[in-house]
Amino acid sequence: MGFSARELAAATPATRDRYVDLLRVASLAVVVLGHWLMAAVGPDGRVGNLLAVVPELQAATWALQVMPVFFFVGGFGHALAHRSRPGYADFLRARLRRLLRPTMVFVAVWGAVALAIQLLGADGGLMGVVLRLVTQLLWFVGIYLAMAALTPPLLRAHERYGWGAFGGLVAGAVLVDALRFAAGVPYVEFLNFVFVWLAVHQLGFLRADGMLRRPALLAGAGLLGAAALVALGPYPLSMVGMPGEKVSNMAPPTLALLCHGLWLVGAVELLKGPGGRLVARAGVWRAVVAANGLAMTAFLWHLTAMLGVYGAMLGLGLELPAPASAAWWAQLPLRLAAAALLTALLVAVFRRFEAPAPVPRTGGSGPLAALGVTLALLGILGLSMTGFGGLLEGHTATLVAVEVTAPAAVAAALAGWFLVDRPAPRRPAAAGRGSRRHEG
Repeated sequence: MGFSARELAAATPATRDRYVDLLRVASLAVVVLGHWLMAAVGPDGRVGNLLAVVPELQAATWALQVMPVFFFVGGFGHALAHRSRPGYADFLRARLRRLLRPTMVFVAVWGAVALAIQLLGADGGLMGVVLRLVTQLLWFVGIYLAMAALTPPLLRAHERYGWGAFGGLVAGAVLVDALRFAAGVPYVEFLNFVFVWLAVHQLGFLRADGMLRRPALLAGAGLLGAAALVALGPYPLSMVGMPGEKVSNMAPPTLALLCHGLWLVGAVELLKGPGGRLVARAGVWRAVVAANGLAMTAFLWHLTAMLGVYGAMLGLGLELPAPASAAWWAQLPLRLAAAALLTALLVAVFRRFEAPAPVPRTGGSGPLAALGVTLALLGILGLSMTGFGGLLEGHTATLVAVEVTAPAAVAAALAGWFLVDRPAPRRPAAAGRGSRRHEG
């Protein structure tokens, strides 16, 4: 039996860090809003990026690219969770169940829709673009899986070396960018998917142990570092990926994005006092609890909702103004409201797959769990690259240096999910101790 947000909020222990929950919800909400704002479909039905149409707006990504905050909060949560569930298989199952279940439902639904669309020959124009775009946000799920998988060894490194473990990851990011930009070493840049994001994740461990004592210094150093790298180096201004750019700060991550993450983490820690007082209010806390219960579902389906709004407008023959024109800005509030309404409807349909459920401690095979999370990670990252376009034609995309197809990526993700989520088989009762018949 599920509990209402009011009941869950009332049962919150006094020791819970409610500000972390607020940051989790707020960071995902900003990401959703940012995606809705950036999506720019013109009168011809072509999907563009508002930041490419109005390059001056790229500076806003220094405040609105808040994925580092979510990964920082993830590190905090992973540290606490692993200390309460030190077994590797139990830890992964507990942390990833609410992530993988709604994700695999999303994949299954869109896979079926994509297959039907292609069988009907309706995968051209905007629909073809949609089939490629809807899975792009799965990169976030893949990175989060990697963070969970690597939490045990990285937490041990943190407990032994403290800030030194974080410094080692930063040094790795510096070395990767040096080899990439100064020496031209091929493929080395992909290592920064590990070093950059895990460094931000490691800051969550430091927060969990009360070691982020100078957030102003962290924010200032990060902001100055990012500004210097963009001004003097080969790094672009935008902290999100831009179409056609030679160098992206996001794919793969760069040292500039790491500095941006330090700035954001320091900034949100500076706001901990007023943020904590805000979320201590009963009404605000109930809203945060309710939002946390559906945040992953809303994240997975919000891009579908926005593209659905544009598709409906085109289907109804409504005028789509040129992106960034006066008419486009005037129409923006209505599009945002429609996208929010459609997202709410999709959440109402799919949120039950995100519902929390007790995860018993059953032990299990650590190696099998590690294999499972690796397969799920590779499958989900592969699908974020391939999209669902060209299913019947065997469309491929390159994941680092490997060609993958959507069916192969889905198969890997499903196999990984099964290995992570399956409980260990129960051992038979010892002889002489008696047993009880299991009913139902």
